[in-house]
Amino acid sequence: MHELSIATAIIEQADARARADGTDAVSTVTVRVGELAGIVPDALTFAFEVARDGTALAGASLVVEQIPAQAYCGPCAEEFAVGMPPFFWCPRCDRPSTELRSGRELEITGIQ
Repeated sequence: MHELSIATAIIEQADARARADGTDAVSTVTVRVGELAGIVPDALTFAFEVARDGTALAGASLVVEQIPAQAYCGPCAEEFAVGMPPFFWCPRCDRPSTELRSGRELEITGIQ
């Protein structure tokens, strides 16, 4: 379960940012997770709850914003949902797309 190592890294980064801002209490950490990032949001939330114990984020909650995978078709300028499993063929012109515009994100977007 690689979500545990990701949760630990999120906790470490959130703690460092909070301390840099002069605060030692964090109530919420918000992360964006792309559909194709290979992360199960429920597993990440569970891992966060386990990993936060004994840290400065012991009472913090994790908010996971799921980002859908979107591809772009250059020939017809169509942006479309890739889905799971991913399918990179443009539904408009039936050509393969080589540009993934979203869906691989994993970033902290907020610490409160």
